[in-house]
Amino acid sequence: MDMTRLAVCHATLLTPDGAIEDGTVVIAEGRIAAVGGPELPVPEAAVRDATGLILAPGFIDLQVNGGFGLDFTDDPETIWDVAAALPRFGVTSFLPTIITSPPATARAAQDVLRAGPPPGWTGARPLGLHLEGPFLNPGKKGAHNPAHLRLPSAAAIADWSPDEGVRLVTLAPELSGGREAAAELARRGVVVSAGHSLATFDEATAGFDAGARYATHLFNAMPALHHREPGLVAAALADPRVTIGLIPDGLHVHPVLVRLLWQLLGPDRLNLVTDAMAAMGMEPGEYILGDYRVAVDGEAARLDDGTLAGCVLSLDAILRAFLSFTGTPLSAAITTVTATPARLLGLEGSTGRLAAGHDADLTLLTPELRVIETFVGGNSLYRAAVV
Repeated sequence: MDMTRLAVCHATLLTPDGAIEDGTVVIAEGRIAAVGGPELPVPEAAVRDATGLILAPGFIDLQVNGGFGLDFTDDPETIWDVAAALPRFGVTSFLPTIITSPPATARAAQDVLRAGPPPGWTGARPLGLHLEGPFLNPGKKGAHNPAHLRLPSAAAIADWSPDEGVRLVTLAPELSGGREAAAELARRGVVVSAGHSLATFDEATAGFDAGARYATHLFNAMPALHHREPGLVAAALADPRVTIGLIPDGLHVHPVLVRLLWQLLGPDRLNLVTDAMAAMGMEPGEYILGDYRVAVDGEAARLDDGTLAGCVLSLDAILRAFLSFTGTPLSAAITTVTATPARLLGLEGSTGRLAAGHDADLTLLTPELRVIETFVGGNSLYRAAVV
């Protein structure tokens, strides 16, 4: 449904200044034209009555390996297919994630984004690639193929930049050349993340000083927090420059730690991600993650040796789990999947907030946080059959 002007009325609005009851958002030409309460004048426009519903910014997921039976590392061309289906989960933009693989795979994914979507395509916007590897520590490889791991080098990152489709890179800062790569990528505007790492506290801090500003799925694929050897976990938590990525599905991180992180960090430094793999949106079975076959039982995705291999939950389900673990109000928690990832990517002026002038990327939710409708650029790309 393509509407040049639309008013969503009588919703509870989750704005940067707090919730507005019985609020209205006016959309014009793909952007938010006005936000206000019941007194806001509604110009001549199509009207969506959202009584009893919550209107939030569209969700942003910084770590999506695939979904709906498709894996980006196996076939980067499937990025557009998965993106077309993501609005059903409230996701309006995301980072397609390519895990450790031969250099040609990342180049192919860059080519896919450069070429753009097929004619007539609609879906969640890919904001650039998240390259999770290949500069990872073999001792914390997780579900990454060690045959493709290598050390950072200037040649390996020569064409990695936002203009070339690379938005975020996860690397182990303790590797030889790790700090130099982090500094150079940060200089180009790439968000650098520390992850899949055995870094000591000092090595991790050096990585953050070099320019890393994110931690990939904290606690996972890094040493546990130790009171005498605090390591990467403590370095990331203690550094106010660093945003923390977290998979709060109840498996990757214990619910008690999720609650403690929320108490420590609040909404401005915590970013919820799915780390979704091909099984997201599918029935239990066997699926691909990069070079590996992964067994999925409906709750977890694991390699043959029991290693967790991504997540099977969608971002709306991740948000519901997070709320159940923390008991925090949605008005605060919503920032972790909207304004916080937008700010990390340098997009806070255009997306991630219900504010005039921002992209009309929106999701309508029930009070139980079920997605009813998702708008991308003001266009309704998903609408539930029954409210």
